[in-house]
Amino acid sequence: MQKPLVSVIITTYNRNNYLKKALESVLNQSYKNLDIIVVDDGSFGDENQNLCSKYSFVNYIKIENSGGPCKPRNEGIKISKGAYIAFLDDDDIWEYNKIEILLDVLESNPSFGLAHHYCKLIDENDKDLEKYVGRPGKLEDKHGNISMKMIGNYTVSDYPLCRTEIIKKVGFFNEKMIAAGEDVEYWNRASFFTKFYYVDLPLTKYRIHFSNNSEINRQEYLKLNIFNKYFLTEYKNRGIISETEFHIYIQKLVHNQIKMFKTNFLKSLIILNKLDSFWFMKWKSIKLFIFILIKR
Repeated sequence: MQKPLVSVIITTYNRNNYLKKALESVLNQSYKNLDIIVVDDGSFGDENQNLCSKYSFVNYIKIENSGGPCKPRNEGIKISKGAYIAFLDDDDIWEYNKIEILLDVLESNPSFGLAHHYCKLIDENDKDLEKYVGRPGKLEDKHGNISMKMIGNYTVSDYPLCRTEIIKKVGFFNEKMIAAGEDVEYWNRASFFTKFYYVDLPLTKYRIHFSNNSEINRQEYLKLNIFNKYFLTEYKNRGIISETEFHIYIQKLVHNQIKMFKTNFLKSLIILNKLDSFWFMKWKSIKLFIFILIKR
């Protein structure tokens, strides 16, 4: 039986030294039936092209700079050929058996459309920081039908493996968002179309460095709940969720936004009013609001 083709979409911008390590982590995967696509978001010079040209089976494309990862990912999706799709940013690294493990899970569990895991943190020099991100306190919080748990929360660690048929249902990444919560919003959407299979292993090394932890990203992340409301409204209009479910999800977004007052009070308050102009008339919201104010 022929092994399924897996498309790997690597997005990059002006980080040739990191791209080489990310690309090698894909090339060295124990699972070999890969469709590797590198999408360059308008990097200066031709270093990335020269690097990718060394590998005949790597498809390199360069687009005009878009300022974020959404458009490069979407361009990769458009030309992908695999039955499964995985994404990787140029500054992160996969463990050698990541695709093999996640693919085995999905092939053995056809009712699940996505498999994900948690990540190990490394610094700019590849040093293991002995810290992890994305591992839940309770496994059930990240496994199964988890759309209610995901809304307004960071639930899927970076770089899950997803069936292409699910990607087609979800659509493209939201190009109106910059690199601040765009992946959270996307996998939030995906949770309405399939169950998620959580694998309790650190299968990606997530790099911590200055350029992926900027103040602008932290501020823009505050807008995530507005984008979540957009797609929830669309799903309600399309009949994917009911009117009652819609209001339950919005209430979750409201509570999540109240918690963000610690980051930026005024901006959070403006966004909160856009989510629900009558939030202050709901007792649970008021109690949470008072609690957060006291904690500030």
